[in-house]
Amino acid sequence: MKPDFRKVRYILADFLCAAFVWVVFFIFRKRILNEEGIVYAEYTKLIFGSLIIASFWVILFYVFGFYHNIYRKSRIKELLNIIHSTFWGTIIIFLTTLLDDQGITNYKSYYSTLALYYGLQFSFASIVKLISISEIRKLVKNGVISFNCLLIGSLEKVERSILELQKSNHLLGLNFVGYSSFEGRELATNSKGGLRYWGAIDNLPKIIRRCNIQRVIICIDPTEHLKIKEVTNELAGLGTKVSILPDLYQILIGSVKVEHVLGVPLIDIDHDLMPFWQIVLKRTLDIFVAFFVMVFGLPFFLTFMLVTRFTSKGPIFFKQERVGLNGKIFNIIKFRSMLVDAETKGPALATNNDSRVTSWGRFMRKMRIDELPQFWNVFVGDMSLVGPRPERQFFIDQITNFAPEYRHLHKVRPGITSLGQVKYGYAENIDQMLERLKYDLLYMENMSIANDFRILYFTVITVLSGKGK
Repeated sequence: MKPDFRKVRYILADFLCAAFVWVVFFIFRKRILNEEGIVYAEYTKLIFGSLIIASFWVILFYVFGFYHNIYRKSRIKELLNIIHSTFWGTIIIFLTTLLDDQGITNYKSYYSTLALYYGLQFSFASIVKLISISEIRKLVKNGVISFNCLLIGSLEKVERSILELQKSNHLLGLNFVGYSSFEGRELATNSKGGLRYWGAIDNLPKIIRRCNIQRVIICIDPTEHLKIKEVTNELAGLGTKVSILPDLYQILIGSVKVEHVLGVPLIDIDHDLMPFWQIVLKRTLDIFVAFFVMVFGLPFFLTFMLVTRFTSKGPIFFKQERVGLNGKIFNIIKFRSMLVDAETKGPALATNNDSRVTSWGRFMRKMRIDELPQFWNVFVGDMSLVGPRPERQFFIDQITNFAPEYRHLHKVRPGITSLGQVKYGYAENIDQMLERLKYDLLYMENMSIANDFRILYFTVITVLSGKGK
Protein backbone atom coordinates (compact mmCIF):
# COMPACT_ATOMS: atom_id res chain seq x y z
CA MET A 1 0.00 0.00 0.00
CA LYS A 2 1.46 3.35 -1.01
CA PRO A 3 1.79 6.12 1.64
CA ASP A 4 -0.55 8.43 -0.28
CA PHE A 5 -3.25 5.77 -0.20
CA ARG A 6 -2.81 5.44 3.56
CA LYS A 7 -3.62 9.12 3.92
CA VAL A 8 -6.73 8.64 1.77
CA ARG A 9 -7.81 5.77 3.99
CA TYR A 10 -7.04 7.88 7.06
CA ILE A 11 -9.37 10.60 5.75
CA LEU A 12 -12.02 8.10 4.63
CA ALA A 13 -12.14 6.62 8.13
CA ASP A 14 -12.93 10.06 9.56
CA PHE A 15 -15.58 10.63 6.91
CA LEU A 16 -17.39 7.35 7.58
CA CYS A 17 -17.09 7.86 11.34
CA ALA A 18 -18.66 11.33 11.19
CA ALA A 19 -21.47 10.10 8.92
CA PHE A 20 -22.18 7.17 11.27
CA VAL A 21 -22.19 9.46 14.33
CA TRP A 22 -24.72 11.77 12.68
CA VAL A 23 -27.08 8.86 11.98
CA VAL A 24 -26.74 7.56 15.55
CA PHE A 25 -27.28 11.06 16.92
CA PHE A 26 -30.38 11.50 14.78
CA ILE A 27 -31.88 8.31 16.24
CA PHE A 28 -31.07 9.16 19.87
CA ARG A 29 -32.24 12.74 19.37
CA LYS A 30 -35.74 11.48 18.64
CA ARG A 31 -35.75 9.64 21.95
CA ILE A 32 -34.64 12.77 23.82
CA LEU A 33 -37.43 14.78 22.18
CA ASN A 34 -39.94 11.94 22.54
CA GLU A 35 -40.57 11.93 18.79
CA GLU A 36 -41.72 9.02 16.66
CA GLY A 37 -39.21 6.83 14.88
CA ILE A 38 -37.74 7.58 11.48
CA VAL A 39 -40.32 7.45 8.72
CA TYR A 40 -39.42 6.34 5.21
CA ALA A 41 -39.43 9.91 3.82
CA GLU A 42 -36.72 10.94 6.30
CA TYR A 43 -34.18 8.33 5.18
CA THR A 44 -33.09 10.26 2.08
CA LYS A 45 -32.78 13.47 4.07
CA LEU A 46 -30.81 11.67 6.79
CA ILE A 47 -28.34 10.06 4.36
CA PHE A 48 -27.82 13.29 2.42
CA GLY A 49 -27.38 15.24 5.65
CA SER A 50 -24.87 12.73 7.03
CA LEU A 51 -22.71 13.10 3.90
CA ILE A 52 -22.69 16.90 4.25
CA ILE A 53 -21.87 16.72 7.97
CA ALA A 54 -19.11 14.17 7.31
CA SER A 55 -17.58 16.44 4.65
CA PHE A 56 -17.65 19.32 7.13
CA TRP A 57 -15.75 17.28 9.73
CA VAL A 58 -13.08 16.23 7.21
CA ILE A 59 -12.54 19.88 6.23
CA LEU A 60 -12.41 20.93 9.88
CA PHE A 61 -9.94 18.17 10.75
CA TYR A 62 -7.79 19.24 7.82
CA VAL A 63 -7.71 22.82 9.11
CA PHE A 64 -6.75 21.55 12.57
CA GLY A 65 -3.82 19.65 11.06
CA PHE A 66 -5.01 16.07 11.55
CA TYR A 67 -3.86 15.08 8.05
CA HIS A 68 -0.53 16.86 8.26
CA ASN A 69 2.39 14.45 8.69
CA ILE A 70 0.19 11.46 9.61
CA TYR A 71 3.18 9.13 10.07
CA ARG A 72 4.48 10.92 13.18
CA LYS A 73 1.42 11.36 15.34
CA SER A 74 1.35 11.34 19.13
CA ARG A 75 -1.71 9.70 20.69
CA ILE A 76 -1.85 12.19 23.56
CA LYS A 77 -1.51 15.24 21.32
CA GLU A 78 -4.08 13.82 18.93
CA LEU A 79 -6.62 13.31 21.72
CA LEU A 80 -6.08 16.87 22.95
CA ASN A 81 -6.54 18.13 19.41
CA ILE A 82 -9.77 16.10 19.07
CA ILE A 83 -11.15 17.69 22.26
CA HIS A 84 -10.45 21.13 20.86
CA SER A 85 -11.62 20.56 17.28
CA THR A 86 -14.72 18.58 18.29
CA PHE A 87 -15.83 21.39 20.58
CA TRP A 88 -15.68 24.00 17.83
CA GLY A 89 -17.15 21.65 15.24
CA THR A 90 -20.07 20.83 17.50
CA ILE A 91 -20.72 24.52 18.17
CA ILE A 92 -20.71 25.31 14.44
CA ILE A 93 -23.10 22.44 13.64
CA PHE A 94 -25.34 23.41 16.56
CA LEU A 95 -25.57 27.04 15.41
CA THR A 96 -26.13 26.19 11.75
CA THR A 97 -28.25 23.04 12.02
CA LEU A 98 -29.73 22.42 15.46
CA LEU A 99 -30.41 25.92 16.78
CA ASP A 100 -33.66 26.33 14.84
CA ASP A 101 -34.80 22.73 15.38
CA GLN A 102 -38.58 22.93 15.66
CA GLY A 103 -38.71 19.80 17.77
CA ILE A 104 -36.83 21.50 20.63
CA THR A 105 -39.15 23.38 22.96
CA ASN A 106 -36.91 24.18 25.96
CA TYR A 107 -33.31 24.93 26.84
CA LYS A 108 -32.83 21.59 28.58
CA SER A 109 -33.43 19.83 25.26
CA TYR A 110 -30.88 22.14 23.61
CA TYR A 111 -28.22 21.27 26.17
CA SER A 112 -29.05 17.56 25.99
CA THR A 113 -28.75 17.38 22.19
CA LEU A 114 -25.57 19.47 22.21
CA ALA A 115 -23.94 17.29 24.88
CA LEU A 116 -25.11 14.11 23.16
CA TYR A 117 -23.64 15.07 19.80
CA TYR A 118 -20.35 16.24 21.30
CA GLY A 119 -20.03 13.03 23.30
CA LEU A 120 -20.76 10.79 20.33
CA GLN A 121 -18.46 12.66 17.92
CA PHE A 122 -15.60 12.86 20.40
CA SER A 123 -15.87 9.21 21.44
CA PHE A 124 -16.04 7.69 17.97
CA ALA A 125 -13.51 10.11 16.46
CA SER A 126 -11.06 9.30 19.27
CA ILE A 127 -11.45 5.57 18.71
CA VAL A 128 -10.94 5.89 14.96
CA LYS A 129 -7.89 8.14 15.40
CA LEU A 130 -6.25 5.85 17.94
CA ILE A 131 -6.83 2.81 15.73
CA SER A 132 -5.39 4.66 12.71
CA ILE A 133 -2.31 5.84 14.63
CA SER A 134 -1.75 2.38 16.10
CA GLU A 135 -1.97 0.79 12.66
CA ILE A 136 0.55 3.24 11.20
CA ARG A 137 2.92 2.71 14.13
CA LYS A 138 2.70 -1.04 13.60
CA LEU A 139 3.62 -0.60 9.93
CA VAL A 140 6.56 1.61 10.95
CA LYS A 141 7.69 -0.96 13.52
CA ASN A 142 7.55 -3.76 10.94
CA GLY A 143 9.48 -1.71 8.40
CA VAL A 144 6.62 -1.43 5.93
CA ILE A 145 6.82 2.36 6.31
CA SER A 146 10.28 3.88 6.47
CA PHE A 147 11.93 7.24 5.86
CA ASN A 148 15.26 7.61 4.10
CA CYS A 149 17.67 9.29 6.48
CA LEU A 150 21.04 10.89 5.83
CA LEU A 151 23.38 11.64 8.72
CA ILE A 152 25.97 14.41 8.72
CA GLY A 153 29.14 14.31 10.77
CA SER A 154 32.36 12.37 11.25
CA LEU A 155 32.22 8.59 10.83
CA GLU A 156 32.80 7.98 14.55
CA LYS A 157 30.03 10.39 15.57
CA VAL A 158 27.64 9.02 12.95
CA GLU A 159 28.13 5.42 14.09
CA ARG A 160 27.49 6.38 17.74
CA SER A 161 24.40 8.29 16.71
CA ILE A 162 23.00 5.35 14.74
CA LEU A 163 23.41 3.07 17.76
CA GLU A 164 21.43 5.55 19.83
CA LEU A 165 18.75 6.08 17.20
CA GLN A 166 18.30 2.35 16.59
CA LYS A 167 17.09 1.93 20.15
CA SER A 168 13.92 3.76 19.18
CA ASN A 169 13.94 3.13 15.45
CA HIS A 170 10.87 0.92 15.78
CA LEU A 171 9.07 4.23 16.37
CA LEU A 172 11.07 6.49 14.05
CA GLY A 173 11.22 4.14 11.07
CA LEU A 174 14.50 5.56 9.76
CA ASN A 175 16.28 3.93 6.84
CA PHE A 176 19.93 4.96 7.09
CA VAL A 177 21.11 5.39 3.50
CA GLY A 178 24.52 6.76 4.44
CA TYR A 179 26.26 9.87 5.68
CA SER A 180 28.00 13.03 4.59
CA SER A 181 30.71 15.00 6.31
CA PHE A 182 32.38 18.39 6.36
CA GLU A 183 35.58 16.82 5.08
CA GLY A 184 35.94 16.09 1.40
CA ARG A 185 37.58 12.71 1.77
CA GLU A 186 36.40 9.10 1.71
CA LEU A 187 35.73 7.68 5.20
CA ALA A 188 33.38 4.77 4.46
CA THR A 189 36.11 2.12 4.34
CA ASN A 190 36.24 2.17 8.15
CA SER A 191 32.49 1.85 8.65
CA LYS A 192 31.57 -1.19 10.74
CA GLY A 193 28.19 -1.61 9.09
CA GLY A 194 29.31 -0.70 5.58
CA LEU A 195 27.59 2.68 5.84
CA ARG A 196 27.91 4.48 2.52
CA TYR A 197 29.78 7.74 2.36
CA TRP A 198 28.19 10.25 -0.03
CA GLY A 199 30.88 12.92 0.06
CA ALA A 200 31.15 16.40 1.51
CA ILE A 201 28.13 18.56 2.29
CA ASP A 202 28.72 20.55 -0.88
CA ASN A 203 26.84 17.75 -2.66
CA LEU A 204 23.83 17.74 -0.30
CA PRO A 205 21.18 18.96 -2.80
CA LYS A 206 22.19 16.23 -5.27
CA ILE A 207 22.25 13.58 -2.54
CA ILE A 208 18.81 14.62 -1.25
CA ARG A 209 17.23 14.30 -4.70
CA ARG A 210 19.08 11.14 -5.76
CA CYS A 211 18.30 9.18 -2.60
CA ASN A 212 14.89 10.76 -1.90
CA ILE A 213 16.06 11.79 1.56
CA GLN A 214 13.16 12.64 3.88
CA ARG A 215 15.13 13.38 7.03
CA VAL A 216 18.61 14.70 7.75
CA ILE A 217 20.13 14.31 11.22
CA ILE A 218 23.18 16.39 12.08
CA CYS A 219 25.61 14.48 14.28
CA ILE A 220 28.36 16.86 15.34
CA ASP A 221 30.00 17.73 18.64
CA PRO A 222 28.85 20.79 20.62
CA THR A 223 32.13 22.55 19.82
CA GLU A 224 31.22 22.39 16.11
CA HIS A 225 27.85 24.13 16.41
CA LEU A 226 28.89 26.94 14.02
CA LYS A 227 28.83 24.39 11.22
CA ILE A 228 25.07 23.96 11.65
CA LYS A 229 24.48 27.19 9.77
CA GLU A 230 26.52 25.90 6.85
CA VAL A 231 24.47 22.69 6.71
CA THR A 232 21.09 24.37 7.06
CA ASN A 233 21.95 26.82 4.28
CA GLU A 234 22.74 23.90 1.98
CA LEU A 235 19.48 22.15 2.89
CA ALA A 236 17.21 25.19 2.88
CA GLY A 237 14.27 24.98 0.53
CA LEU A 238 14.72 21.29 -0.32
CA GLY A 239 11.66 20.19 1.66
CA THR A 240 13.67 17.86 3.91
CA LYS A 241 13.15 17.64 7.68
CA VAL A 242 16.35 18.58 9.53
CA SER A 243 17.13 17.59 13.12
CA ILE A 244 20.10 17.46 15.45
CA LEU A 245 20.83 15.31 18.48
CA PRO A 246 20.01 16.67 21.96
CA ASP A 247 23.58 17.25 23.11
CA LEU A 248 23.40 20.60 21.30
CA TYR A 249 20.34 21.76 23.25
CA GLN A 250 22.19 24.18 25.51
CA ILE A 251 23.81 25.85 22.50
CA LEU A 252 20.67 26.30 20.42
CA ILE A 253 18.04 26.89 23.13
CA GLY A 254 15.72 29.66 22.03
CA SER A 255 16.73 29.60 18.36
CA VAL A 256 15.01 26.36 17.30
CA LYS A 257 11.91 24.41 18.16
CA VAL A 258 12.58 21.52 20.53
CA GLU A 259 10.26 18.57 20.09
CA HIS A 260 10.13 15.00 21.37
CA VAL A 261 9.52 12.96 18.24
CA LEU A 262 7.93 9.61 19.10
CA GLY A 263 9.88 9.17 22.30
CA VAL A 264 13.25 10.22 20.86
CA PRO A 265 14.31 13.78 21.78
CA LEU A 266 15.51 15.55 18.66
CA ILE A 267 15.84 19.24 17.96
CA ASP A 268 13.97 20.22 14.83
CA ILE A 269 15.71 22.93 12.82
CA ASP A 270 13.07 23.30 10.11
CA HIS A 271 9.88 23.83 12.08
CA ASP A 272 6.72 25.22 10.51
CA LEU A 273 6.96 28.94 9.86
CA MET A 274 3.21 29.39 10.49
CA PRO A 275 0.58 27.45 12.46
CA PHE A 276 -1.00 24.88 10.16
CA TRP A 277 -4.44 26.51 10.26
CA GLN A 278 -2.86 29.77 9.04
CA ILE A 279 -1.13 27.87 6.23
CA VAL A 280 -4.53 26.50 5.16
CA LEU A 281 -6.16 29.93 5.47
CA LYS A 282 -3.35 31.59 3.49
CA ARG A 283 -3.75 29.13 0.63
CA THR A 284 -7.56 29.46 0.73
CA LEU A 285 -7.28 33.25 0.49
CA ASP A 286 -4.81 32.89 -2.39
CA ILE A 287 -7.27 30.78 -4.39
CA PHE A 288 -10.28 32.97 -3.59
CA VAL A 289 -8.58 36.31 -4.34
CA ALA A 290 -6.87 35.02 -7.50
CA PHE A 291 -10.18 33.64 -8.84
CA PHE A 292 -11.99 36.89 -7.97
CA VAL A 293 -9.37 39.07 -9.69
CA MET A 294 -9.23 36.92 -12.84
CA VAL A 295 -13.04 36.80 -13.22
CA PHE A 296 -14.04 40.35 -12.29
CA GLY A 297 -10.87 41.92 -13.66
CA LEU A 298 -11.29 40.30 -17.09
CA PRO A 299 -12.24 43.58 -18.88
CA PHE A 300 -9.06 45.23 -17.56
CA PHE A 301 -6.98 42.18 -18.53
CA LEU A 302 -8.34 42.36 -22.07
CA THR A 303 -7.57 46.08 -22.27
CA PHE A 304 -3.98 45.60 -21.08
CA MET A 305 -3.55 42.71 -23.52
CA LEU A 306 -4.63 44.87 -26.47
CA VAL A 307 -2.42 47.81 -25.47
CA THR A 308 0.57 45.48 -25.01
CA ARG A 309 -0.09 43.88 -28.39
CA PHE A 310 -0.33 47.12 -30.38
CA THR A 311 2.39 49.19 -28.65
CA SER A 312 5.27 46.84 -29.54
CA LYS A 313 5.97 43.79 -31.64
CA GLY A 314 5.95 40.42 -29.97
CA PRO A 315 3.77 38.21 -27.78
CA ILE A 316 1.40 39.66 -25.19
CA PHE A 317 2.59 37.46 -22.35
CA PHE A 318 6.12 36.90 -21.14
CA LYS A 319 7.00 33.51 -19.60
CA GLN A 320 10.18 32.75 -17.76
CA GLU A 321 11.45 29.93 -15.56
CA ARG A 322 11.71 30.82 -11.87
CA VAL A 323 12.58 28.82 -8.75
CA GLY A 324 9.70 28.34 -6.32
CA LEU A 325 8.72 26.36 -3.24
CA ASN A 326 11.26 23.64 -2.32
CA GLY A 327 13.32 24.55 -5.39
CA LYS A 328 10.57 23.62 -7.86
CA ILE A 329 10.92 25.24 -11.28
CA PHE A 330 7.81 26.95 -12.69
CA ASN A 331 6.98 29.40 -15.48
CA ILE A 332 6.10 32.84 -14.20
CA ILE A 333 3.65 34.80 -16.41
CA LYS A 334 3.71 38.56 -16.95
CA PHE A 335 2.50 41.10 -19.47
CA ARG A 336 5.53 41.67 -21.70
CA SER A 337 7.20 44.95 -20.74
CA MET A 338 10.43 44.58 -22.74
CA LEU A 339 11.45 44.18 -26.35
CA VAL A 340 11.43 40.62 -27.66
CA ASP A 341 15.23 40.43 -28.05
CA ALA A 342 15.90 41.99 -24.62
CA GLU A 343 18.25 39.22 -23.47
CA THR A 344 20.11 38.21 -26.57
CA LYS A 345 23.35 38.91 -24.69
CA GLY A 346 22.32 36.86 -21.68
CA PRO A 347 20.25 37.29 -18.50
CA ALA A 348 20.20 40.86 -17.20
CA LEU A 349 18.05 42.74 -14.70
CA ALA A 350 16.06 45.78 -15.78
CA THR A 351 17.22 49.21 -14.61
CA ASN A 352 15.41 52.54 -14.22
CA ASN A 353 16.42 53.86 -17.64
CA ASP A 354 16.67 50.52 -19.38
CA SER A 355 16.34 50.96 -23.17
CA ARG A 356 14.97 47.42 -23.45
CA VAL A 357 11.78 48.42 -21.60
CA THR A 358 9.00 49.73 -23.85
CA SER A 359 7.20 52.98 -23.03
CA TRP A 360 4.03 51.07 -22.13
CA GLY A 361 6.15 48.55 -20.24
CA ARG A 362 7.68 51.32 -18.16
CA PHE A 363 4.21 52.45 -17.10
CA MET A 364 3.14 48.86 -16.36
CA ARG A 365 6.18 48.24 -14.19
CA LYS A 366 5.63 51.45 -12.25
CA MET A 367 1.97 50.55 -11.57
CA ARG A 368 2.72 46.79 -11.20
CA ILE A 369 0.30 46.05 -14.07
CA ASP A 370 2.78 43.62 -15.65
CA GLU A 371 2.44 41.40 -12.58
CA LEU A 372 -1.33 40.85 -12.97
CA PRO A 373 -1.11 37.59 -14.99
CA GLN A 374 0.67 36.07 -11.99
CA PHE A 375 -2.72 35.67 -10.34
CA TRP A 376 -2.90 32.55 -12.52
CA ASN A 377 0.36 31.36 -10.92
CA VAL A 378 -1.25 31.99 -7.54
CA PHE A 379 -4.41 30.11 -8.48
CA VAL A 380 -2.55 26.95 -9.59
CA GLY A 381 -0.27 27.00 -6.52
CA ASP A 382 3.08 28.08 -7.98
CA MET A 383 2.92 31.37 -6.08
CA SER A 384 1.12 33.13 -3.25
CA LEU A 385 -0.25 36.66 -2.94
CA VAL A 386 2.50 37.48 -0.44
CA GLY A 387 5.94 35.91 -0.35
CA PRO A 388 9.53 36.55 -1.46
CA ARG A 389 9.79 37.41 -5.14
CA PRO A 390 10.92 34.39 -7.23
CA GLU A 391 14.20 34.60 -9.10
CA ARG A 392 15.95 32.80 -11.92
CA GLN A 393 18.51 30.11 -11.12
CA PHE A 394 21.14 32.22 -12.93
CA PHE A 395 20.87 35.02 -10.37
CA ILE A 396 20.31 32.67 -7.42
CA ASP A 397 23.68 31.04 -8.11
CA GLN A 398 25.31 34.48 -7.93
CA ILE A 399 23.44 35.57 -4.81
CA THR A 400 24.23 32.40 -2.84
CA ASN A 401 27.95 32.96 -3.41
CA PHE A 402 27.64 36.03 -1.18
CA ALA A 403 24.61 35.05 0.94
CA PRO A 404 23.91 31.29 1.22
CA GLU A 405 20.93 32.26 3.42
CA TYR A 406 19.03 33.06 0.21
CA ARG A 407 18.13 29.37 -0.12
CA HIS A 408 15.89 29.72 2.94
CA LEU A 409 13.46 31.72 0.80
CA HIS A 410 12.57 28.49 -1.00
CA LYS A 411 10.85 27.23 2.16
CA VAL A 412 7.78 29.27 1.22
CA ARG A 413 5.82 29.97 -1.93
CA PRO A 414 7.09 33.05 -3.76
CA GLY A 415 4.65 35.93 -3.97
CA ILE A 416 3.28 38.60 -6.27
CA THR A 417 4.27 41.11 -3.63
CA SER A 418 6.59 40.91 -0.64
CA LEU A 419 7.98 42.92 2.21
CA GLY A 420 11.15 43.37 0.17
CA GLN A 421 9.12 44.58 -2.81
CA VAL A 422 7.23 47.10 -0.67
CA LYS A 423 10.27 48.35 1.25
CA TYR A 424 12.80 48.21 -1.57
CA GLY A 425 11.14 47.69 -4.95
CA TYR A 426 12.68 46.09 -8.04
CA ALA A 427 16.35 45.12 -7.72
CA GLU A 428 18.64 46.25 -10.53
CA ASN A 429 21.76 44.28 -9.58
CA ILE A 430 23.07 41.61 -7.22
CA ASP A 431 23.94 44.13 -4.50
CA GLN A 432 20.35 45.38 -4.44
CA MET A 433 19.09 41.81 -4.37
CA LEU A 434 21.20 41.22 -1.29
CA GLU A 435 19.82 44.39 0.27
CA ARG A 436 16.26 43.26 -0.42
CA LEU A 437 17.05 39.79 0.96
CA LYS A 438 17.10 41.01 4.57
CA TYR A 439 13.48 42.16 4.27
CA ASP A 440 12.40 38.81 2.83
CA LEU A 441 14.16 36.92 5.62
CA LEU A 442 12.54 39.23 8.15
CA TYR A 443 9.14 38.40 6.61
CA MET A 444 9.82 34.66 6.88
CA GLU A 445 10.75 34.88 10.55
CA ASN A 446 7.50 36.73 11.27
CA MET A 447 5.09 35.06 8.86
CA SER A 448 1.41 35.45 9.75
CA ILE A 449 -1.90 36.22 8.08
CA ALA A 450 -1.90 39.61 9.81
CA ASN A 451 1.48 40.54 8.31
CA ASP A 452 0.28 39.41 4.88
CA PHE A 453 -2.65 41.81 5.10
CA ARG A 454 -0.30 44.63 6.12
CA ILE A 455 1.96 43.97 3.13
CA LEU A 456 -1.04 43.81 0.79
CA TYR A 457 -2.31 47.12 2.18
CA PHE A 458 1.02 48.90 1.64
CA THR A 459 1.31 47.32 -1.82
CA VAL A 460 -2.04 48.84 -2.80
CA ILE A 461 -0.92 52.22 -1.42
CA THR A 462 2.34 51.98 -3.38
CA VAL A 463 0.51 51.13 -6.62
CA LEU A 464 -2.17 53.81 -6.28
CA SER A 465 0.39 56.48 -5.42
CA GLY A 466 2.55 55.50 -8.37
CA LYS A 467 5.63 55.23 -6.17
CA GLY A 468 6.62 51.80 -7.40
CA LYS A 469 10.31 51.48 -8.19
